[in-house]
Amino acid sequence: MCNLITDVPGLRIGNAGDDRLKSGVTVVLPDQPATASIAIMGGAPGTRDASLLAPEQTVQQIDALVLSGGSAFGLDAGSGVQAELAAMGRGFAIGPARVPIVPTAILFDLLNGGDKDWGRNNPYKALGRQAVDAAFEGDGLDFALGSAGAGLGATTANLKGGLGSASARTRSGATVGALVAVNALGRATMGDGPHFWAAAFEREGEFGGLGLPASLPEGATDVVTKLDGLEAGGNTTIAVIATDAALTKPELTRLAVMAHDGYARALWPSHTALDGDLIFALSTAREPAPGNLVDQVELGALAASTMARAIARAIYLASPAPGDTKPCWSQLFPRG
Repeated sequence: MCNLITDVPGLRIGNAGDDRLKSGVTVVLPDQPATASIAIMGGAPGTRDASLLAPEQTVQQIDALVLSGGSAFGLDAGSGVQAELAAMGRGFAIGPARVPIVPTAILFDLLNGGDKDWGRNNPYKALGRQAVDAAFEGDGLDFALGSAGAGLGATTANLKGGLGSASARTRSGATVGALVAVNALGRATMGDGPHFWAAAFEREGEFGGLGLPASLPEGATDVVTKLDGLEAGGNTTIAVIATDAALTKPELTRLAVMAHDGYARALWPSHTALDGDLIFALSTAREPAPGNLVDQVELGALAASTMARAIARAIYLASPAPGDTKPCWSQLFPRG
């Protein structure tokens, strides 16, 4: 396993970004239409086609999921992805017509030091198309983390954010993978020190191997946020939790709800009125459904821990760039 969401068989990932813009797009492309759902627990979400993912809605499967920077402007990334998939003949069939189903979520990165003076030429549709192209370069299984894709211009209260991913396997053989763009109002680290809130779940030193501190650093539980100088909606952590276990839309809704525990374990605070925190859940159905409720609980628990790990990896792997408004973890605490 590569410790990426693409360890879930049947998925491709594509990143696109603009360093001058300090923003980007990440697309999740299942090889075949995939069952999906969503859980939103932040107070300021920005989405496209999210309501159709509710269990009672008619459409059962999606053709892609998109994570984008750009606040509401970034919703155009979904249009770019949809156009590319339509050209491939993919989409929900209605008679002779096909409509690609591309739910999209955005985060606010408009005040991160990038050049946002695009006027009438919104760049996100083109970035969406580029992300699809990137997903089909090589095998589509390996992709950049840290300052890449939707996490290119992300920030947290004290550090530069980024794009993170991680994976795990249940005892019955199902795989679960997380992909997350971390642009949180709060912090992923404890106080001013290097330790991550997600440390209890770390595997094989994937974000530094520091473990937990002997005691909580001074100020670790203080509520320090990006509120100064920002308006409501200036944040948001957006993610995808995926599995190859064959789950229904209601079961995926529960998986997304449980995966949100990973936010709470890795970010302090999380799910605030000023975050649009949401998680898409997706099944490629390559493996049988969980055989019992115990297996379902294990899958959900792993979804939470895997999401927490992915969040910490996003911060740990972020890289500096000219004009950044926040330092990177690696600048303050050089690795090895």
